[in-house]
Amino acid sequence: MPASSTKKFRPFRWLPYLIGVAVIVLLALGLRPRPASVETARATLGPLRATVSEEGKTRIRQRYVVSSPVTGQLRRVAFKPGAVITPAAVLAVIEPIAASPLDPRARALAEARRDSATASLEKARTAHDLATKELQRVETMFTAKTVSPQDVDNARMRETAAASDMVAAEGALRAADAELAVTDPSAPKTPISIEVHSPVGGRVLHVFQESERPITAGTPILDVGDPTDLEVVIELLSRDGAGLAPGTKVELDQWGGPMPLDARVRLVEPAAFTKISALGVEEQRVNVVADITTPLTDRLALGDNFRVEARVIVWESDKVLKVPVSALFRRGSSWATYLVRDGRAKLTAVQPGRSSGVETQVLDGLKEGDEVILYPGDRVQDGARVQPIQVVQ
Repeated sequence: MPASSTKKFRPFRWLPYLIGVAVIVLLALGLRPRPASVETARATLGPLRATVSEEGKTRIRQRYVVSSPVTGQLRRVAFKPGAVITPAAVLAVIEPIAASPLDPRARALAEARRDSATASLEKARTAHDLATKELQRVETMFTAKTVSPQDVDNARMRETAAASDMVAAEGALRAADAELAVTDPSAPKTPISIEVHSPVGGRVLHVFQESERPITAGTPILDVGDPTDLEVVIELLSRDGAGLAPGTKVELDQWGGPMPLDARVRLVEPAAFTKISALGVEEQRVNVVADITTPLTDRLALGDNFRVEARVIVWESDKVLKVPVSALFRRGSSWATYLVRDGRAKLTAVQPGRSSGVETQVLDGLKEGDEVILYPGDRVQDGARVQPIQVVQ
């Protein structure tokens, strides 16, 4: 058979070429950048709250310094700090120094003080009557579910304060009567004693004067109040306190008990003050006063002047679209995040809302279930290949 009529099949003829192509492909794959490993999380729907945390301090809500109404001789005070007292209890007895009955100036001053005390008592009685009626009205509205429990608590507090003011005014009038009596030339020359009464029930907090001694008018004798009736004063930055309304929720922690206590903002004081921070920075702050609403039985260990960690809940919602704060970053004057799409990072503009410090509300740009990259940094660029490692949320 002629050699030209047949050709031998050589299966290994193309093998060098195939090996060369394979080497080129492997080299190309080896030189191709590997996907960057990134931590990711999902945009979810759920509750979110924005809080402001600051240190607070407890104080007795109704605290009274009981002072001597007249100049005279103070008898020994029998009370000790912590002693239980009832409203209008006799706390101290003073024998006033008798003025000369022939001294017209002393009698004129005594008459003026009595007139002032009488007017103050009438004013206190009127205020108490109004506060009592207001409390009754608010309690009726609460029964009809038209006011909040905070409104009832505030009305009750105003009635209690008005009652205390009335007791104090009654005591001031008794002292004025006694002072006037010692200037009356027709009055018998027997010693006159003036009883100093407590304006509130509660406990003796501090004894300033205990031993029998001469005392001048206005000298503090005792400090009284109810140590179970506490409020909390929180020093907030003025920008944080400006938007708070009465009734805003507050949580109190680090007070010595196992569970946080509940409180409600009652008052944002109208005047701010300047304070130097621990870093030496001048700050504008304002006092926020909150009433503790946790039952007394759950906070018996809490006392006056205790330091607490206060979390003021400035905003909260039960259902918002949210992502971890580490997924968002500034891009010029707006905010952005990186989505994971088909194994690549996709730069996406977003509109953030409220933040808890851990999670941030997303108002626009994302939907539930979107996978976002956490802590992207400079290693992630738009369109870059990524290998997600999803973080448990």
